[in-house]
Amino acid sequence: MSDLSNKTILITGAARRVGKIFAIACAKAGANVIIHHGHSPEEAQSLCDEITASFHASAWVLTCDLSQPDAVSQLITQANQISPLYALVNSASIFENLSFQNTSLEDWDKHFAINLTAPFLLSQTFAKQTTHGRIINILDWRALQPGADHFPYTITKSALASMTKSLAIALAPNITVNGLALGAILPPADSSSDKNKIIENVPAQRWAEVNEVEDALIFLLTCPTYITGEILHLDGGRHLV
Repeated sequence: MSDLSNKTILITGAARRVGKIFAIACAKAGANVIIHHGHSPEEAQSLCDEITASFHASAWVLTCDLSQPDAVSQLITQANQISPLYALVNSASIFENLSFQNTSLEDWDKHFAINLTAPFLLSQTFAKQTTHGRIINILDWRALQPGADHFPYTITKSALASMTKSLAIALAPNITVNGLALGAILPPADSSSDKNKIIENVPAQRWAEVNEVEDALIFLLTCPTYITGEILHLDGGRHLV
């Protein structure tokens, strides 16, 4: 992995699942990690302890309810007070299996608040307080091939993909903005889901390996700064079919 020594990275939603993979990947590469969580204090602290014990890196925990705009606007400031940020990884999101017909206004607003408004506010504050850095928005293969399932989630991820490209222009040349669009990374937390059915339309015919997820993020955090506005698909080719 490329070296991120002495660089501090804020990862939202880092206490669990893919966010946790991202946090460990950054720590392995030598980065200091600020672990954001909304409602997982024990898991966040456990991850913080794991990073400080296992890697040559520092880690801290910050709590913020991303559905509250005023709190979101303070998160970057709090992080920079701990250690000046090199990168922001907008990983936190909610993913509810809602159809168009079953999506209430409350569902719609909640998805937009966490999946789109929070990354907007965090990116805006990050850009105001950082002279040179990187923003990575975590997307989904659905963002570029939206369907009818997971309706509010898909719409917000599609909008976040567009925002990624717009921000790449708006924040150039000092801040690069790229997206990482994920496919079948981890089985759903709902154990009732058919794991085999999830990957039946994936050309690679398998789930991603953890090291592949780590390598993809580290690439975007260390790649040439001439790469900006790109969306890298880590989905086994799912967005092609």
